[in-house]
Amino acid sequence: MVHKSKTGYIVRLAVLVAVLLLLEVTGLGYLPVSALTLTIMQIPVLVGAIVLGPGAGAILGTVFGLTSFFQCFGKNAFGVALMSISPVMTFIVCVIPRLLMGLLCGLIFKGLSKVDKTRWISYGVASLSGAVLNTVFFMGALMLCFGQTEYIRNMMGSLNVIPFVIAFVGVQGAIEAAVCFVVGTAVSKALVAMSNRSGRIEKI
Repeated sequence: MVHKSKTGYIVRLAVLVAVLLLLEVTGLGYLPVSALTLTIMQIPVLVGAIVLGPGAGAILGTVFGLTSFFQCFGKNAFGVALMSISPVMTFIVCVIPRLLMGLLCGLIFKGLSKVDKTRWISYGVASLSGAVLNTVFFMGALMLCFGQTEYIRNMMGSLNVIPFVIAFVGVQGAIEAAVCFVVGTAVSKALVAMSNRSGRIEKI
């Protein structure tokens, strides 16, 4: 049973990694909107974090971050501009927030599910947290790494940090949050129900 559980875990994790790569290759995962990009890449990450655990969330978040970093090599104008300033800082901004998002999304679900017997609240909050944490961590890392650069200062104009962040990702963040909440909750709930019928899937 343990062997079968581990095999199921690896297979499901591999499928979610493949989904992330497919979304990146086809361009469906990154839709250009103004200076930033509307993304649904959080969905496979938060689904994996909920269904397979925080460890899987961290792995999938890292894959998400690497695809985001890949966008900076000519696919995304904003990313290209950041790369021209500092490739290392750009890597940090792209990857670390997504890794943390996946890990924390799994931990949030794991913690809430211990007290939420129906788990509907757990699914909803964890799914919503995927989009919120992605936005908060990304913008936090962006301002920490590039906030004092001429490029970002010019974008900010006369705005302070908080108004700038709200103006920069406000509508986009709201859309991503709504999509993650609805789709993430439905897909995660369905996959967990399927896993319960087919046998226990080991989490890490």
